[in-house]
Parts: sequence; structure tokens; C-alpha cells
Amino acid sequence: MKKVTGIGGIFFKCKDVQATKNWYQKHLGIDHDTYGHTFWNRDVERPENKTSQQWSPFKKDTDYFEPSQQEFMINYRVKNLSKLLIDLKEQGVTIVGEPQEFEYGKFAWILDADDRKVELWEPKNESLFEK
Repeated sequence: MKKVTGIGGIFFKCKDVQATKNWYQKHLGIDHDTYGHTFWNRDVERPENKTSQQWSPFKKDTDYFEPSQQEFMINYRVKNLSKLLIDLKEQGVTIVGEPQEFEYGKFAWILDADDRKVELWEPKNESLFEK
């Protein structure tokens, strides 16, 4: 079973979120909104669909990455999150908190071998990413 289908986002801590977003906009041309920037691409296996990667700076003191003490977190796009969580639990992987569901998909969090928090995202409806 293919578990990860792509990178859903890169999240990192910084001293000043707005200054960081402004720096990346000025020097690298990355426009931003409240959350950062969404990069849109075509799904290679289904080119009629778009996929996205979220780039988001977070405040240095955010608790969103806890219990990890790392400065960044990667979000992986997955299929069948519920089954994946069962498999991961059976393999002894630490699951952090309870899965959550929003209008754009289901989320869950695990810890990797270095106790880095990893976010798993199953898009709710791939039509959100169409054309």
C-alpha cells in the first residue's frame, strides 16, 4: 500500500513571522497570506488534479510542534489515514493526540525515530485541488 503520496507542507519556527514572510517575498518572490504560501502543482498520476504544498513560518514559541523540540515539521499527504494510523500503532509508532478533521481534510500526528513531530494529511476531497 502506498502510504505517502507527497509533501503537503513545510512548517518552521522563526523569531518574527511577518519579517520572515516579508524577507522571503522580497528576496525569493514568495507571496504570502496569513498562513504563509501555497505552492500549486499538477498530480503526475492524475494531471487533471492539482496538489499543493504549504510553506508556513510559525512563531518561535509555538506549541504546535510539541512534544517535539525541533525547529521544523513536515506535513505528508497520505491516502487512507485511518488505516495508516492502525498500521503505525501496530508497528509501535507514537501517535500524538487525536486525529482531527476539517473542511479540507483529516490530520494526525506521529513522532519519527528522532522524536520529530510529523503531520499526516489526507485531503478530504481531491476536487479541492482540481484545475
